Amino acid sequence: MTRLAVPDRTRALARREHRVARVLGLLALVVAWEAVTRTGWVPALFLPSPLGVLAAGAEMLGTGELAVHLATSLRRIVLGFGLGALGGVSVGVAVGVFSLAEAIGNPLIAATFPIPKIALLPLLILWLGIGEASKVAVIMLGVFFPMAINTYTGVRQADPLLIRAAVSFGAGRWSVIRKVMLPSALPMIFAGLKLGAGTSLLLLVAAEMIAANSGIGFLILNAQNLMETTKLMVGIVLLSLLGLASHWLLVRLERVALPWRAQA
Repeated sequence: MTRLAVPDRTRALARREHRVARVLGLLALVVAWEAVTRTGWVPALFLPSPLGVLAAGAEMLGTGELAVHLATSLRRIVLGFGLGALGGVSVGVAVGVFSLAEAIGNPLIAATFPIPKIALLPLLILWLGIGEASKVAVIMLGVFFPMAINTYTGVRQADPLLIRAAVSFGAGRWSVIRKVMLPSALPMIFAGLKLGAGTSLLLLVAAEMIAANSGIGFLILNAQNLMETTKLMVGIVLLSLLGLASHWLLVRLERVALPWRAQA
C-alpha cells in the first residue's frame, strides 16, 4: 500500500508543478506585454497595455456590450461544435466498422477535407441564408472532419483480440461497437475534440466578420474599422480565454472518461 502511495504522490506533485509552470508562463507573458507598453517602444494605438485592455473589458461588461457579443458567439460555437462532433463520431464509427461505408466515405472525406471551410461560407450563405444557420454550418463542417478522421482511426485501432473475445461470448455487432470499439477509440475522439475546439474558434471569428451584427468576430472587425485598438484587444483576449476554457474542460472530461490514462 505504501509503495502504491509514493507514485500517486509523485504524479500529483508533477501535475501541480505543471499547473504552476503554466500559470507562471502566462503571467510572464502579461508582464512582458505591460513592460513593452510602459517603455513606449510600441505606441498605445498599436498595442494597448494589459491594464488598459482590462479596464476597457470591465467597462464593456458593465454596459452589457461584452455579454451580448459573448452570448451570441457561445450559442453559435456550442451548436456548431456539438453538431459537428456528433456527426463526425457517427460517420467515423460507420466508416470504421462497415466496409461499404468505408468504400464510400473514405474517398469523399479525402476529397472534401482539404477544402478551406471558410471558403464555403459564401456558398453556405446562398444555401442557408445570411442568418445563424450559415455560421453554425461552417463551424460544424470545421469540427466534423477532424472528428470523423480521428474516430475512424480509433475504431480501426481497436484490439482484434478484444473484439474476437466479445464475439466469442455472444456479443452482437452493436454491443461490440458500444463496449469494445468506442471505448478503444475514446483517446482519438478526445484528440479530435481538442482539434475541433481550436478550429471552431477560428471559423467562428471568420464567420462573424461576414454579415453579422454581434459576436466576438464582429467586435474585432468593428473595432479595427474604427481604430479602437483597445476594444480589438479585448476581443482577442476573450478568444484566448475561450480557448483556455475549452481546453481545460476537455482535459477534465477526458480524465473522467479515461481514468486509466490519468493514472498512467
